[in-house]
Amino acid sequence: MGTTIQDVAESAGVSPSTVSRAFTRPDLVSHKTREKILQVASELHFSLSRSAAALKSGKSLRVALLMSGSMNLWFISSLFEGLNEVLHQEGYDISVFQISSENERKEFFKNLPLRRNADAVVVASFGIEHDEVDQLSSIGIPVIGINADNAHDFGFTGAINIDDIHGSELAARHLLQLGHKNIVYISTYREVTLHFSVQTRINSFLRYCEEHGAKVQHLSCKVSEDGHYQISDVASRILSMDTLPTAIACQEDGLAIPLTFQLERSGIRIPTDISMIGFDDGFYASDLGLTTIRQNPVDLGHKAAHMVLNFINSEPVENPFMIEDAELVIRSSTSRPRIE
Repeated sequence: MGTTIQDVAESAGVSPSTVSRAFTRPDLVSHKTREKILQVASELHFSLSRSAAALKSGKSLRVALLMSGSMNLWFISSLFEGLNEVLHQEGYDISVFQISSENERKEFFKNLPLRRNADAVVVASFGIEHDEVDQLSSIGIPVIGINADNAHDFGFTGAINIDDIHGSELAARHLLQLGHKNIVYISTYREVTLHFSVQTRINSFLRYCEEHGAKVQHLSCKVSEDGHYQISDVASRILSMDTLPTAIACQEDGLAIPLTFQLERSGIRIPTDISMIGFDDGFYASDLGLTTIRQNPVDLGHKAAHMVLNFINSEPVENPFMIEDAELVIRSSTSRPRIE
């Protein structure tokens, strides 16, 4: 017969309920006591049954993360890191659901109330319908958006978003102040039916430039089934233009960085011939001197996770719909346009 919770309690000189709290609610046990319990549990090869803890609390101890992109993308992996750092400490696992179409999304929201295998749902960077949120709200499952458009209007329980409008305007204003009037904007194109929150970023940039008299040509970069951006096609289209743009703005650094390499291989000097600006300040942006708009998905994950826990535990949330400021980070990839 295996070691029981009573065996650990007796060896550690505490009650069985204290042992249980040391595993499930460590905040209610002193650091010294918890360390002693964990040491005894390790020596006796004891582990608390997750299912037993779930049954006792009436919770699944699981949070569902809905995402549309691959886990190897900078934003998604960083977001997961931030969520996990907080939720794991509270005994929660994260179940990842990759949603690639509107039908898949609808199927998820149809089945989750029946399975009841998540205590909260986090939706990253794409939109859902009001009735889908209502399905979960009716049974007490909160839905928290991260970079989700119109989260309040669509009935999300809470959300935390980067200020895409302000961030895009900062990028556009920076290029216009340098004197650029012939600009190309690059965004991704996925053959899916989901509505992506990044559309706000695109629309804001185009609108700001139009209002200030700049000519902007919008190009889409296709995304393959395995998630790779077809940058070489975009580079070819730019190089085939009758007149090259003086600046390129990208929806994200994941477009700007490889496009910079592609253009430089073809003899284009960044920023002497073409200025380049991204959005994210992700991996390698600083090393490559990329001017960009900074956001911090790890921090977004931390804040969203704390919001999730508050909602699950019916605790007050001071600001359930948070907007994080965007920041322009100027590096060496932007300059005044060359005068012929």
